Amino acid sequence: MKQIIIITLIALNFMGFAQNDANAEQLLTEVNNKIKSYNNISLDFKYELNNVSENISQETRGDVVMEGDKYKLNVLGITRIFDGKTLYTISPEDEEVTISSDNSTDESTITPSKMLSFYEDGYTYKMDIVQNVKGRKIQYVKLNPIDTNSEIKHILLGIDATTKHIYNLIEVGKNGTKTTLTVNSFKTDEPISKTLFTFDESKYSDYFINKID
Repeated sequence: MKQIIIITLIALNFMGFAQNDANAEQLLTEVNNKIKSYNNISLDFKYELNNVSENISQETRGDVVMEGDKYKLNVLGITRIFDGKTLYTISPEDEEVTISSDNSTDESTITPSKMLSFYEDGYTYKMDIVQNVKGRKIQYVKLNPIDTNSEIKHILLGIDATTKHIYNLIEVGKNGTKTTLTVNSFKTDEPISKTLFTFDESKYSDYFINKID
């Protein structure tokens, strides 16, 4: 499963403004400033993957809590905990915990700490259509990858015009695959446990611990 959407949606480097729509630039800046104003963010989301030609259709739900670079993500029965330095991937089905160092420096990996701001670099953007979704005005921004070799054809980022929160993200691949992440619940500054981003190895004494250097 591609992680670009699930682990897609907190810093912007808006480079090359001259190439972008001024209104889209302003809207994305407002979204980024809003995100930066929160101590933590909790999301419940729906993830859909479709490729008609390959007869692929997948839908699942997940949730993530983010605080700075730290996060706890639950999706497809797997829990990922990142404490700011180490990533713990817990798979109950395999009874395995994989422990690895932060790999966010890998450009191919988009982590939850970059959700809501993945578009910081590598895209040009412009305003797209406006939709009314259950009384909410959703303004879409179309993002086109600068890299002509990218597997992504384009991305549509749906933004609630009132709250300046991201409503959904639609990625269209050059191979015909369409992946959509829709935010069902967006909560901020919730009281969270001090140990939420702490991995307790004692709870997984029966699991195989796979440590990757």
